[in-house]
Amino acid sequence: MTIRNTLTHLDWSIVALRWLLIVALIGLALFLPVFGADPGRRGALLTGAGVGAALALGSMALVFWDTRRTTSLQVIFLADILYALLIFVLSGGQPVVLLAAGALPIVTGTLRLGAFYGFGAAVLQAVAAPVLYALLIAPVDSGATGVGPALSGSAGILLFGAFTALPVSIANLGWSGREDILKQRETEAGRLRAAREHARAIYEMASTLSATLNYQTVLNAALDVGVLGLREMGPNARLVSAVLLFDQDTGQLKVANGRRLTYADTTKQVPGRKGVLGLALKQAEPVFASDARRDPELRFFVAFQDARSILCVPLRAGFDSYGVLVFGSTTLNAFSEEHVELLTAIASQATIALQNATLYQNLLEEKQRIIDVEEDARTQLSRDLHDGPTQDVAAIAMRIDYIRRLLERDPAQVPGELRKVEELARKTTKEIRHMLFTLRPLVLETQGLVPALKELAKKMSENYGQNVILHLQDGVEQYIDKNDQSVLFNIVDEAVNNARKHAEAEHIWVRLNRQEDTLLLEIQDDGVGFDTGEVDANYDQRGSLGMINLRERAELLEGTLRIESAEGKGTRISLIIPIDAAALEAGPSS
Repeated sequence: MTIRNTLTHLDWSIVALRWLLIVALIGLALFLPVFGADPGRRGALLTGAGVGAALALGSMALVFWDTRRTTSLQVIFLADILYALLIFVLSGGQPVVLLAAGALPIVTGTLRLGAFYGFGAAVLQAVAAPVLYALLIAPVDSGATGVGPALSGSAGILLFGAFTALPVSIANLGWSGREDILKQRETEAGRLRAAREHARAIYEMASTLSATLNYQTVLNAALDVGVLGLREMGPNARLVSAVLLFDQDTGQLKVANGRRLTYADTTKQVPGRKGVLGLALKQAEPVFASDARRDPELRFFVAFQDARSILCVPLRAGFDSYGVLVFGSTTLNAFSEEHVELLTAIASQATIALQNATLYQNLLEEKQRIIDVEEDARTQLSRDLHDGPTQDVAAIAMRIDYIRRLLERDPAQVPGELRKVEELARKTTKEIRHMLFTLRPLVLETQGLVPALKELAKKMSENYGQNVILHLQDGVEQYIDKNDQSVLFNIVDEAVNNARKHAEAEHIWVRLNRQEDTLLLEIQDDGVGFDTGEVDANYDQRGSLGMINLRERAELLEGTLRIESAEGKGTRISLIIPIDAAALEAGPSS
């Protein structure tokens, strides 16, 4: 808006100069004798004034019609030069007319087109004036005294052009330098503002990351700050970004979050072993690429097809790789070292937050697992009480009622029935004590694993008549942590009870031995066995959670559980547990 107003004011100023020249020509025509000119040229000068008025009006119309004005200014500039030479000829070669009329194209050319045009107008008029005087004026003017007046006019116009163009040229150079300085200051100010925005965004992201344990919020914050940091690429640059994290089940990279991704992209998974992704993960540092279409893994993502610049930053903490942060731009060589530093800082903050979010998520899952285990234990206890002691107590109540009736009808049978009630009550007491033992075996807490297993075998024999045979290596419990001994006891108890209830086994063997840096636990029976594949396939429809409990407890010990069984051939459960390095060095106590 400012430039357009300046040009308009300048146009009006130049128009005013033209009308001033026309007024001067009319005055010259009226006072020709005063300047020593032929009065007969008065009509020619008045005609020239009329032509000048027409040119002034035409130039005004041309300037305001041509919005760009470059072409119209050049045409008007040339017309002013020709008009000045025309007036010079019509005046009979008066130097003052050449100086007055020739000053107009010099001034307008200098102001509107540059000092080169202004001085060029002066040179052209200075050369053309003597030539025109010699060719057009001297042959027809009897009073002509030679080209001397024309030469003096040429000298004057050259001096005027020099003193007009030179200051303007110097001023333009100074203004150009000031413009460069202003542009440089504006650029530096823009960079400073961008740096402040980046710093504020990183601070806000750090605050967000430290205040949340939701990994999706972490990823959103990382992508938003990354896009902000790359915003100066220009309005025409298309930026695509994505966070790819390793899937725990498949071990491949999958899209966890992104910007400008297609729906199909969000469902894709890649190994993360080749191309820019694999290189960034392998080198653990940012990697550049130029063409996503040729990348062996990024080419599967539609949103990155037009990317001509790729920057991949690994999300890594220590020796653990969580995934990568990928940015793509349609601009060639769009990413600089400053971008790398910014995105690396973002990736570091995001990785720390992801670690915290992962730990928190694992804690929630562990909490839920403990709740589920406790709920399963309550359910199992409820079933055991219902199927065992509850039924026995109900049977005792029925027999007592039966004995009460016998006292009236046949007192002789009462002692025998009382003995049966006594046996049933003792049996119920043993079952309840066994349940209490399995819920919290005090002998395990006071004496250790081996005495607890011996007590378990004894109670199985006393309460259920189940033959449990123990083969325990001497001192083997010394290789097992106290907390792990409790888990190991629960595994043996679960497996033995499963065999007692379902296997119809005559014998159950429990073996625990050390094998170099591992412990081998085996629970084997000679029961009816089962089809392991069928049981695993339909386990969601079964009421018992025995196998699930065994596997979950084996995971707590970081052990490897294997179940071998076949119909009619019994069952063998094997558990291999790694021994802690400190326990191996200490060895069994004497």
